[in-house]
Amino acid sequence: MSDLTLGALYGAVTLVVMFSGMPIAFALGVVATGFMYFCMPPSSLDTITQNVYEEMASITLLSIPLFILKGAAIGKSPAGKDLYSAIHTWMHKIPGGLGIANVFACALFAAMAGSSPATCSAIGSAGIPEMRRRGYSPGFAAGIIAAGGTLGILLPPSITMILYAVAAEQSLGRLFLAGIGPGVLLVLLFAGYAVYRAHKEYKAALVIYEQGGAKSAYLEDEHFTLAQKVEMLPRVLPFLVLLIGVMVALYGGFATPSETAGLGALLALVLLAVIYGVWKPKDLSPILSSSIKESTMLLLIIGMSLFYSYVMSYLHISQSAAAWVVSLHLSKWLLLAVILLMVIVFGFFLPPVSIILMTAPIILPPLKAAGFDLIWFGIVMTVVMEMGLIHPPVGLNIFVIKNIAPDIPLKDVVWGVFPFLILMFVAVLLLCVFPSISTGLPDMIMGAK
Repeated sequence: MSDLTLGALYGAVTLVVMFSGMPIAFALGVVATGFMYFCMPPSSLDTITQNVYEEMASITLLSIPLFILKGAAIGKSPAGKDLYSAIHTWMHKIPGGLGIANVFACALFAAMAGSSPATCSAIGSAGIPEMRRRGYSPGFAAGIIAAGGTLGILLPPSITMILYAVAAEQSLGRLFLAGIGPGVLLVLLFAGYAVYRAHKEYKAALVIYEQGGAKSAYLEDEHFTLAQKVEMLPRVLPFLVLLIGVMVALYGGFATPSETAGLGALLALVLLAVIYGVWKPKDLSPILSSSIKESTMLLLIIGMSLFYSYVMSYLHISQSAAAWVVSLHLSKWLLLAVILLMVIVFGFFLPPVSIILMTAPIILPPLKAAGFDLIWFGIVMTVVMEMGLIHPPVGLNIFVIKNIAPDIPLKDVVWGVFPFLILMFVAVLLLCVFPSISTGLPDMIMGAK
């Protein structure tokens, strides 16, 4: 059996097992073990545990549970609601300011928590009801939060980027820095659309009111005193200081990513105790329980994905697939387009973690041979995977929104996120035309590669 035939069989069996409903981690482990049994020496079965351990024995991966703990500490507290309220209080006078406030709140919370679902849940639980109360259409309100939540895998600290750094053997610090420019770009695109859409809905509400219809909450004038604005700051500023402090420690060379993650988690717990009085065991239990469950689930997926990739490499499937892609002699940009299209299709069914670890051995060698900067590609790939978080059939953030706003029809949520998918596509095009959007900052701070 040729390597490509074996690879096709490997992929087909993987899809069949995944569509059987088996959890992703176990599906990958079963497929890898099965092919190891039938296609590798019998003695290799004795090394399964050793292989999984060795693949996961990375100091970089150690930072993942610590970043998850930091995110859970912030996500399970009122910090997200306070952050949103503070930004809304200061920006309510700007046209579309409530939508912009939600985008900025999602970006800041994502940078502190590093999790898309946590960002959607924390900001959406406060932001969606407030937007709807002030006249925003349900689909628009849901779309802003779902799209804003995707920034959790792009803005540092990003668990997705940690895994890409391991898979591509790239600098994690450089990757984190490279995500800041595109993250700001997406925030500006989302905020710009929020202004446009809010202005459009405001004009429609005004026309209805002038024709004798009901007065929309859009037309109500809201006012906050300076005292009310200042009152919101004390609970938010410490978390912003935490965010800045973690970044300074990481990029200033004062701490490794793992040390930074541990420091961030510890300081987040301290802030919760000081600001919200969350320090008793019964208060900390949901935070610790959530961290353990999410870390266990994610690390199990990582371990099985790396084991899956190891078997793929041993059987020369990944090398043959990469060689086959190179043999097509596609132009540089056509190669990139084909690979990104493959990532989009995988995004219909798989989470970003699995996509990175399963595809990296196949797609990275041809891209490197074509002359692409793998740091830059990691950012582009992350933005494409962000799209997977808000498009059916999986669309994790869509289902998070349905959970916190069950009365909004799924159809409205899907149509609400559609304009943001277009904006993400625009961002990918801009990154291709102007790669310095992502590479400029790491080159400036860490020096050109």
